[in-house]
Parts: sequence; C-alpha cells; structure tokens
Amino acid sequence: MNSTDLVFQSYGRCCRNDAFFIDFYDYFMSSSEVIKNRFIDTDMAAQRHLLRNGIMQLILHARGMSDRKLRALGESHNRNHYDIKPEWYERWLSSLLKTVRKHDPEHTQALESAWVEVLTPGIQLIKGAY
Repeated sequence: MNSTDLVFQSYGRCCRNDAFFIDFYDYFMSSSEVIKNRFIDTDMAAQRHLLRNGIMQLILHARGMSDRKLRALGESHNRNHYDIKPEWYERWLSSLLKTVRKHDPEHTQALESAWVEVLTPGIQLIKGAY
C-alpha cells in the first residue's frame, strides 16, 4: 500500500470521532497566542467543517486530483485575504500530527512520516500563494 492510501485510511479512522477536529483546534490554537487570537470571533463548528474538507483536499491532491481547490485555498489564505503567515503552516501540520497520534488507533511512526510526505506538497502549494 502506498503512502497516500495509508493516509487516506488513517484519516478515515480519525474522522470517525468529531473530537478529532476539536482536539486539532485545541492543539493549533495553544501553539501560539497570535493564532489563538485569529479565531476569537470564528464559528468553530463551521471552521471544523472547513478543516475536514481541507485535509481531504490535501490528500486527494496527493492522490492525483487537480490542484484547483488548493490554489483557491492558497488564494483565500494569502496576504491579501486571511493573511495566514507561511510559518504558521508548520504549527498547523505539527498540530495535525499530534491529533492523528491521539485519534488513529493504528498510528505508527511510519504512518506519521507518510502523513508528512503526503500533505507537504499541497501545503507548499498553498503557502506559495502568500
């Protein structure tokens, strides 16, 4: 089984529990006061839904889908719109990996490495739009 298949299955296991997305934002917001402050007036239920879709788009891109949706995400997150700083994506990925560790009962270090391998190209594409 290749890395994208492993990550796709891992994500499916993680999505079985809505706490996955709550825990992600707990970890992500606790990583930086600046990041935490960006979410003060955010509808977190809607934000968790967007996260769920965004992660899937990263995985689908790695599986060969068009980069159109990731380019649109990069555009919406660039300096002229949401102004998501490129360096925040490292905290985002770290928070995601911590959440996967907690929620995927089949987590291994090799699986975590697969997550990094699979998501990094899409994250770089989004960051590149800054």
